[in-house]
Amino acid sequence: MLAPPTAAAQGGSVLLEADVDGRPVGVGNLVLRPADTAKVSITVRNGTDTVQRVKTVRISGSALALTFFAYDTTVPFDVPPRSAETRSFPLDPSDLGSQATGLLPTTIEVIDVQRETIASVETTGDVKGSLWSVYGAFGLGVLVLTALSWAGALIALARRRLPANRWQRAMRFLPAGIGTGLVAVISLSVLRLVAPSPAAEIPFIAGAAAAAFALGYLTPHQEERRRSSVDADTVRFAR
Repeated sequence: MLAPPTAAAQGGSVLLEADVDGRPVGVGNLVLRPADTAKVSITVRNGTDTVQRVKTVRISGSALALTFFAYDTTVPFDVPPRSAETRSFPLDPSDLGSQATGLLPTTIEVIDVQRETIASVETTGDVKGSLWSVYGAFGLGVLVLTALSWAGALIALARRRLPANRWQRAMRFLPAGIGTGLVAVISLSVLRLVAPSPAAEIPFIAGAAAAAFALGYLTPHQEERRRSSVDADTVRFAR
């Protein structure tokens, strides 16, 4: 369970609590269905000595440092010092199906009149969207580019057209490795196995990139094979 984060302010902090359809945000996954209007309730606890003026509540989902959906609802209210205020409002995510699908890090935040975040709470959203959504299409695009990168590198290897320099050969394979890691991260998200996060993204992407880099670096070049063959023949004749 994720604890609600705080926003620093003078003399204390501001806490945000939220629930969707009666289920507290941060307890399990936040299920978002495009066909269902959700009832969102937020409570802002102002532990500071100043009035917190809330203007907007934003619900957004992101992955790989990209935002794939965001809903802003204008809910203006003030929270006096050392007190709490609760507001509820309906959320109509009817177009969510065309924006994302699968598990995505989701943030609910309250924003003031200067468009600055007062406080926020994070959770994992389970979006019941379409594979052909923006997020799904993004994953398919990465898959196609990764396949093309591997095809180009392997065809060059088969035709013996890779650079003679080992580092250049390694760099030829590196994009394919990075793409493989990205495909793994997005696939696990769409299949609702693991939500994208730095803890999940870095090992997959870095590991796949390192493996592809090593493959390119260790792949022998035609000239190296020729020299090895010549050296072997020289040793055999010397005997």
